[in-house]
Amino acid sequence: MKNNKKFDVIIVGGSYSGLSAAMALGRALKEVLIIDSGKPCNARTPHSHNFLTQDGNTPAEIAALAKKQVEKYDTIKFFTGLASTGIKKDNGFEIQVTSGETFSADKLIFATGIKDEMPNIEGFSDCWGISMLHCPYCHGYEVRNKKTGILGNGEHGNELAQLISNWTSDLTLYTNGKSTLTEEHTEKLKKHNIEIIEKEIHRLEHNNGYLKNIIFKDGSQSEIKAMYSRNSFEQHCKIPESLGCELNEEGYIKVNHFQETSINGIYACGDNVTRLRSVSNSVAMGTAAGMMASKKMILEQF
Repeated sequence: MKNNKKFDVIIVGGSYSGLSAAMALGRALKEVLIIDSGKPCNARTPHSHNFLTQDGNTPAEIAALAKKQVEKYDTIKFFTGLASTGIKKDNGFEIQVTSGETFSADKLIFATGIKDEMPNIEGFSDCWGISMLHCPYCHGYEVRNKKTGILGNGEHGNELAQLISNWTSDLTLYTNGKSTLTEEHTEKLKKHNIEIIEKEIHRLEHNNGYLKNIIFKDGSQSEIKAMYSRNSFEQHCKIPESLGCELNEEGYIKVNHFQETSINGIYACGDNVTRLRSVSNSVAMGTAAGMMASKKMILEQF
C-alpha cells in the first residue's frame, strides 16, 4: 500500500464497531481503510452473549466472521498497525501509524474502544473478563445464583450491588477498606441480605482466571465464584482529543445521534462513546456511523 493513499474514510479500530462501519461504507461504494493493531480489549473473554445469532460464540469467532464478510467488499482495505497521530488538513485528515506510513481521508471514524485501568490487586487483571466482570447483561446469566461479589464502595458500590441482586441472592459487597456508603444505603443493603465486608484485599486466588477465593491482608479469606467491578478507564486512542473532539464528564467521546463528534468530519462509535459495552451495541453504532458518514459525503459531493 502506497504512502499518502487517499481514501474516502479511514476507520481507526477494526473490531466489531469498526468492521460494522466499514461494511456500511463498503455497501455505499466508498473507499475505506481500516487501521487496526489486532488487540481487542475483550480478547480474553471466553464467550460473548446478548447478541442475536451470535449468543455464546467467542469474541474471536464473531470478529473473524465479521472480517471475512467485510473483506468481500473490494473498496475496503486493511492495514495492520497502530495509528499514532492525526492532522486536520484543508481537504480532510491525515493519519500516521507508528511504522511511519501516512494515509489521508475526507472523513475519520474512531472505533478505538477504551483501556480499563486495573486496581492494584494481585490476580485482578488475570481474572478480568473471565470471572471478574463489568456487565451483568453480558455475563450475569452464566454466573446466576452463584456466590458473587461486588468490588466497590460509596455510590458506585451501592448501585452495582442493587443491580447484581437480580442475578443472585448470594451477594457480598467488598469495599476494600473503610466503607463510604451512606447509613441509608448500608441499612438497605443489609435489609436485602447483602453483606458488607470492609477488609482490605491482598490478592485474588484463581484458576486460569476463574475466581476461587479472596485473600485479605489480615490473612483471612472468602470463597467467591464471580465478582463485578466498575473500573476507571482512559481512551485507548488519544488522536480524537488531539484533533479537538470533546469528551463528556465520564471521559467518553461526545457524539450526537448520528455518531458525529464535536469536530466536523469525525465520527466515533463503540466502547469509546458509551458505558453500554456490548458487542451488539458496538455493531449498531458502527453501522450508524458508516451510514451517516457516507450519507454526508454523498450529499456534499452532489
